[in-house]
Amino acid sequence: MTNLDLTSTSVPAALSVGGLVDYIKALLEDDPTLRQVWVVGEVSSANNHPKGLFFTLTDPDTGAAISCVAWRSQQARLATLPGVGDQVIALGTVKVYPQRSSYQLTVWQVLPGGDGLKALRYRQLKQRLAAEGLFDPEFKRPLPPLPQTIAVVSSPQAAAWGDIQRSLRHHHPGLNILFSPATVQGDTAPASIVAAIERVATDGRAEVLILARGGGASEDLDCFDDERVVRAVANCPIPVVTGIGHQRDESLADLAADWCAHTPTAAAIAAVPALADLLNAHYQRVARLKTLVADHLLDAQTDVHRLGQRLLRLRLDQRVAQQQVQLKQLKRRLVQGVQVELRQASDRTAALRSHLLTLDPDTVVRRGYALVRDEADQLVTQAHTVTPGDTLQVQLAQGHLTVAVTQVHPPPE
Repeated sequence: MTNLDLTSTSVPAALSVGGLVDYIKALLEDDPTLRQVWVVGEVSSANNHPKGLFFTLTDPDTGAAISCVAWRSQQARLATLPGVGDQVIALGTVKVYPQRSSYQLTVWQVLPGGDGLKALRYRQLKQRLAAEGLFDPEFKRPLPPLPQTIAVVSSPQAAAWGDIQRSLRHHHPGLNILFSPATVQGDTAPASIVAAIERVATDGRAEVLILARGGGASEDLDCFDDERVVRAVANCPIPVVTGIGHQRDESLADLAADWCAHTPTAAAIAAVPALADLLNAHYQRVARLKTLVADHLLDAQTDVHRLGQRLLRLRLDQRVAQQQVQLKQLKRRLVQGVQVELRQASDRTAALRSHLLTLDPDTVVRRGYALVRDEADQLVTQAHTVTPGDTLQVQLAQGHLTVAVTQVHPPPE
């Protein structure tokens, strides 16, 4: 037996009841997990009070229970009102009440249990993947107009694989089909489908991929709502066509695919065009081309005829003859004008020549006059510029004289 030494200084200080309850309250209410927690259980009691709905959730396996309350202001937002015996899923926050030293779950939302939980998880995953853009129409890739190789991911034992082969042989014979087997039901199906899609991507020959499974129970098709499968479809490097034969809402794989056909046969038809349709379209294009060429030729012939008529009306030969006459007239006028200008220029030249001759000193000298230059070879025109003793040069009509000035006679006043 151990004796407690209450006098020891190592004993921690005692808490008051309020302090202990506050500590527990802070511990629980500050826990991030307990601030927003989903709780699955069976409603063992329910009391609709003016303030709100008070009920108890019980674990049928262990008998554990928790008190819950959905306040009156929140009840209109509940997906379902819990009743005694219901299996539900409640979303809420754990709250501590110090006066009673108790805790309870303040409920925000109540969903049906079982299938309701499955639907909740489906909605949550769908919202998360949609937020990432995996379902956006703008990211959908167009199917190739005339693929030569198609890959099919399905179970080798499934009727869907046989339906696809028959549809493609009838719809588009001669097509190259690659089969990538996968398990399309059960717990191993998601990993198997992902591996089959990756095999097709690694192979690299296929231009479009068909993911197919025949109809079945809702739980048998859960693998097509698996996140791994949805991401594999969205990330596939080639367009994906889903042909999952079910009558319920679209699976998440359908939403991520580039084309959703719902049934394997419809998927095969959507993946490739029918040869008969291609042939009919070809004949229609040929007929259309012939019509367009014929219309174009007819329009061209009409234009040629119209232009010919215009040429006849215009009488271009007469207009050319008229222009030639005008050109001859202009040529004659031009020649005449040039001749007149030449005569006038010749007359002006002769007149100028005569005038220059009259101004030529040699002409004056030949008439009996003389030119007198001083020793600087400057003309002497005034007597006072010369002094006795200067030597002057006198130019005559023939020859010249050198004279000495003996006397200067100034002009009379």
